[in-house]
Amino acid sequence: MTGFDAFAAPGAAGLADLERVDFTAGGVCVSSPALAESDILRIASVLASAGEAIRGRPAADIASVLGRVGARFTDDRDPIRRRALELLPDTSGLSGPMAREVLAGMARDWTEPALLALLRADLGDPAVLDRFTSVAGRRVMAVGPRLCVQIVAGSVPGVGVSALLRSLLVKAPTLIKPGRGDVVLPVLFAEALRAEDPALADTLGVVYWPGGSETLERAAVSAAEVVVAYGSDRTVAALRDLCPATTRLVGYHHRLSVGAVGRLALTESAIERTADEVARSVAVFDQRGCVSPHVILVDASGDIGPELFARRLGAAFERLEASLPSGRLEIEEAAALHQLRGTAELLAATGAGELVHGGASGTWTVLFEQRGGALEPAVGRVVRVRSFRHVSEVVALLEPVGAHLQTLGVAGFGDMLEALAAACGRIGVTRVAGFESVPYPPARWYHDGRPPIGELVRWVEVEGGESPRIESDPMTRPIR
Repeated sequence: MTGFDAFAAPGAAGLADLERVDFTAGGVCVSSPALAESDILRIASVLASAGEAIRGRPAADIASVLGRVGARFTDDRDPIRRRALELLPDTSGLSGPMAREVLAGMARDWTEPALLALLRADLGDPAVLDRFTSVAGRRVMAVGPRLCVQIVAGSVPGVGVSALLRSLLVKAPTLIKPGRGDVVLPVLFAEALRAEDPALADTLGVVYWPGGSETLERAAVSAAEVVVAYGSDRTVAALRDLCPATTRLVGYHHRLSVGAVGRLALTESAIERTADEVARSVAVFDQRGCVSPHVILVDASGDIGPELFARRLGAAFERLEASLPSGRLEIEEAAALHQLRGTAELLAATGAGELVHGGASGTWTVLFEQRGGALEPAVGRVVRVRSFRHVSEVVALLEPVGAHLQTLGVAGFGDMLEALAAACGRIGVTRVAGFESVPYPPARWYHDGRPPIGELVRWVEVEGGESPRIESDPMTRPIR
């Protein structure tokens, strides 16, 4: 069995001798030290101290270094990418082809152009992280946290690297606890960063521990200026309760994404492309991502109605299995999927339920639901198809889950798109995108409706008087 150490942190001397915490993921044994509260506090202190050494480095230079490391994950010739693709199928549960697809899609946003675009989108001029700069007639500077702690959910590989890049971009030393299904990429990134720039690598610690370890989480958040939490509503709420009053928490809690197909995409000439794009948006990440649509709302006035669309969508899933096969389900997930399909098929057979379409191998399921009911996500490639006749019906269907809405995938609305987007935006949707773009938001997107870099920094402003002049090493000058 292959082994993988889910740990990469400066100041780790002696920790290698600690008892190990192991879990098996496919054919990989993932291991990390059994850390105590004092170990977390020591690592946090080392990271914060190292951060002082990079405060004077230009933000654009840091973005360049991080981008060079990120670009390695896009190069098929690079050993770091090959190592990632070797480990990802077992540790994430994705099939080999899906792991390659996901890594390619995520790593596009880890390159220098994407990172600079993110800084500019949120801050205007990246130099605002280096010195006081004129922005809209104000003299301001953006300051990253002394230490950023990131607690990341474990279902989608790549989320951890995207998270740590955001905080390193604002010169914030970062301690990240990746999720169980995302341990590989943050560790490999940390190792590649050390080879590229040891000083910057000293500001990054990747430490895995089992979720819900309150003692370790309390220690981590107590040392942070900013905590970023990804996970369920319960996880985010629990971390908020652990944070000191002066610690900012940026929470990315449970989200639900959906799709809507308008009549212009329901013609005989358009339907195959529409179905293929919808199926792919659902299938990427095996529907574990916050951007993965779980319900597709279909305009009943189209040439191809919702019931026939469900059949066409099933055919698209079957075609997709040849190029992007489904991955492995955990025992509990497989049991839940078996129960869902069995119940739906029984109700359909008795005429009391809806139509069910599923792959012979059980890898995908399309449920055509004529009746209402809660919009609930399901495990695996399971999608529900429902009908609507007017934008107001779409809003009525989505409003009960508005607090958890995120992405709305769309096709076929023409000049009605903005009206639909505005109506859905008012009840909670924060991103509207064509189905082909749904799986991979750009690095500069408003994550859950907020600028991700802007959420991490605090602003310093000098009002009136003489414009401040910042010299190369102001800390060496006495204050008069």
